[in-house]
Amino acid sequence: MAEMNTLGWVDYLVVALMLCINVGIAIYFRFSGKRQKTVEEYFIANRSMNIIPVAIAMMATFISGTGLLGTSAEMYTYGTQFVGLNLAFLLGTAITCYGFLPVFYKLQATSVYEYLERRFGVRTRIMASFVYWIQQLFYSSLGLYAPSLALETTTGMSKTISIIIIGLVCAFYSSVGGIKTVILTDVFQSMLIFTAVFLIIGIAANDVGGLGQIWEIARQGQRIEFDRIDLDPTVRNTWWSLLLGGSCTFLVLVGVSQVQVQRMLTVKNMQASQRAMWLSLPILTLIWITISFSGLAIYSKYHNCDPLLKKRITSPDMIMPLYVMETMSNIPGLPGLFIAGIFSASLSTISAVLNSLAAITLEDYLKPLYRMYSGHELSPTKSSSSVKVLAFMIGVISIALAFLAQLIGGLIQAVMLIMGVVGSPLLGIFTLGMATESATEGGAIIGALTAFSFLCWIAFGYPRPVPPKLPTTIEGCDKNNTNITMSIVQNVMSFSKLVIHRK
Repeated sequence: MAEMNTLGWVDYLVVALMLCINVGIAIYFRFSGKRQKTVEEYFIANRSMNIIPVAIAMMATFISGTGLLGTSAEMYTYGTQFVGLNLAFLLGTAITCYGFLPVFYKLQATSVYEYLERRFGVRTRIMASFVYWIQQLFYSSLGLYAPSLALETTTGMSKTISIIIIGLVCAFYSSVGGIKTVILTDVFQSMLIFTAVFLIIGIAANDVGGLGQIWEIARQGQRIEFDRIDLDPTVRNTWWSLLLGGSCTFLVLVGVSQVQVQRMLTVKNMQASQRAMWLSLPILTLIWITISFSGLAIYSKYHNCDPLLKKRITSPDMIMPLYVMETMSNIPGLPGLFIAGIFSASLSTISAVLNSLAAITLEDYLKPLYRMYSGHELSPTKSSSSVKVLAFMIGVISIALAFLAQLIGGLIQAVMLIMGVVGSPLLGIFTLGMATESATEGGAIIGALTAFSFLCWIAFGYPRPVPPKLPTTIEGCDKNNTNITMSIVQNVMSFSKLVIHRK
């Protein structure tokens, strides 16, 4: 990998300040109000949250660090067809608001998997919650890996150090502050995400002569693509795969996800939850389109000198950090602001995952086991203390798994793979239970295991076609080097003439 600029002390100060603000919010809520003394306050904030921060938090949790780096890399490598996923967000929001949400709100349970026990039986609940537990652990590990990748690209800092630092900070404020801390830090982190992406687009527009020129360069490079309607399932992105597959992915991530349902339950009633959901949709659409356009903005710089072909980077997911360091390193603080945005995107997702997994562990495993062996319920005081320890311990496990994330391929593809293979059977169980009255527990379990096996075969079976990448070139690299060399020669000749003239 080629040498590049690194962060200065001002940049590190910006990143450190961001981390301190997140920790400060957690400490504030730990020592204010009711101090998270009840499970209801810790997990659903006593249903006292305003819909605006909840809507923003839902968006922030959806857009992880993997989404920020991976989506821009997707645009750079495969073109704009992926933007069609926004239609799936619209369809998924409607299904969630009027299909799944009324059922969960009527249930009034901390764990969404309590529904499966009431509908099918305890075996279905345990199986589904365990699968979700594993899924979210791997998802959070990807979320930790993304900022470590950005930090290594920009500073040369070891992935190990950055994973441990970010993981421990996230585990601390998630365990101490509860859902209020998670939601309000998500709002702060969302501001940093938007700032980071707008910086990239603004600098690119200034360098090439406007937003229109970015679009024109992308068009000439065959990156503008909205006409894929192939029915061939091996084609990477088509309108059919994005609408159908994207809707299912959205429902997995939002509709039946403990992470997002838990947020929806923090407002006063179901109508407020539905308003929060609809409010989060335009915010999510805006950030998704903006991140996508940032991939085109980055392409405008490297369209004739691809850093991946030049082996300056080893993965497309490193393209955004590379661009930031090459265009912003001369302005102290700007690269740090970008890194803070990457960290914020990851922190918002991981903190939500840790909080939700603590809720599931307590409600689906710890309480039933305690009831079985002691003969009575776990007290509110012990429950409140237990969830804080659980959240921190799960954070430590996520740190350990993050070191395995570097073995995967592209970030956005890995996320889609995890959600598709593991999340789709879970979505099928919930849909089966809510849409039919005749389905039994045995049928639900067999159906879920069959679907899981089939999806594993699709995802990991070989051989399978490799999606073709859009063309890239390094022809412009030699021209750039030639221009630099000529500029140096001209400067030397001018200096020589000036010296001779003075003599």
